[in-house]
Amino acid sequence: MAKVSTRYVCNSCGYSSPKSLGRCPNCQAWNSFEEEVPSVVGGKARAGGAGGYGGVSGGKLTALSTVGRREEPRTSSGIAELDRVLGGGLVAGGVTLMGGEPGIGKSTLLLQVADSLSRSGRSVLYVAGEESLEQIRLRADRLGVTGDIQLTRDTRAEHIAALMNEHKPALCIVDSIQTVTVEGEGAPGGVAQVRDGTSMLTRAAKETGTATVLVGHVTKDGTVAGPKVMEHIVDTTVFLETVGAFRLLRSVKNRFGQAGELGVFEMRGEGLIAVDNPSAAFLAERPVGVPGSVVAATIDGQRPMLLEVQALASKTPYPNARRVVVGLDARRVDVVLAVLERRLDLTLGGLDIYVNLAGGLKVTDPGLDLAVALAVYSAVVGRALPGNVAVFGEVGLAGEVRSTQGSIRRAEEAGRAGYTQLVIPPGLDGRVGVKSVEEAVKAVWSGGQK
Repeated sequence: MAKVSTRYVCNSCGYSSPKSLGRCPNCQAWNSFEEEVPSVVGGKARAGGAGGYGGVSGGKLTALSTVGRREEPRTSSGIAELDRVLGGGLVAGGVTLMGGEPGIGKSTLLLQVADSLSRSGRSVLYVAGEESLEQIRLRADRLGVTGDIQLTRDTRAEHIAALMNEHKPALCIVDSIQTVTVEGEGAPGGVAQVRDGTSMLTRAAKETGTATVLVGHVTKDGTVAGPKVMEHIVDTTVFLETVGAFRLLRSVKNRFGQAGELGVFEMRGEGLIAVDNPSAAFLAERPVGVPGSVVAATIDGQRPMLLEVQALASKTPYPNARRVVVGLDARRVDVVLAVLERRLDLTLGGLDIYVNLAGGLKVTDPGLDLAVALAVYSAVVGRALPGNVAVFGEVGLAGEVRSTQGSIRRAEEAGRAGYTQLVIPPGLDGRVGVKSVEEAVKAVWSGGQK
């Protein structure tokens, strides 16, 4: 009889230990370990029959050069911003894991997608694990859903897979994966349940060609709750997050497209509405002609956007001046301030400096350095930038302006928005750039512009 070893698995991150621990050393969660007994493997297989591998022979090998090329069939979700994040639409047989905080709009967005597909003649299966069918009907009435969506409250993974095999829907939505149960695997939401339920539904999706979306709970640090192996099983992982008045859908993994894509939505009474021009939305309330305001071309993930960098300088009443940074990397801002003091002889020692990325976004893009430098300079000297200026570039310790990732896309986004004067690093597509922060200041305020 083979020995059965018991292990304990963290239900937050999937970390395993031979004994139960009060606090997970990986994710720092308290009292998160659950007992898990692995399946027993027969002694004959362990001992090994003929040869050292239990008498099992290797399978067939296939040369890469003989493998055919096939484009995965895609179906539009009916929402352009969601299609962008997914890489072009829903993939037949693809499994997407969607995470996000409670009440952020995951169920709302997916019900809109289900409505769009059902109205186009495709069948949709909606597994309601957390809400009653009456609650879903109320949300559907509020959103104006008219499609005929098939609903079920049965959250047993075997039954969901059987429904997918029987009806072969174009889309299956499971809300949420933490409510799915597998027979004989412990309590719902446990590590084994979530892992094995995800595996079973993924296998069913591949066999039936059903595009499947699994809604996942998130932990207090914003990651999908459950074992990390769950994110390895699925094809795509996306997160929905709140930024100011907007919702951002961000892809962190995509086997059928480019990871890092970003979609912008706005929550309204009729549901999540895609924002086609995020740059215009984030700059809609920008004050014109005010010192300390600079339009910066940045890239969040793979998407170029125009954002407003704001700076304010005031005399400090304290012995040590304060540095307050919101939405940017505070250490990079400190470096930029040091460069301004050293290279431009700008006196900042007796000033409180406040730097803010308007709109609520948090971006760690080095290409915002030059915008921070010009915003602080503008705030200190009291001179506003011209209204047609957009800025990007990394600032080095010598005061030099360096090129950044995606410079061409940044410049194109600024041009589309109507910014005719770009203060950018040199050597970009034949454009005249600035080599240092000093040159940037001269380029912005040349000719006595204020």
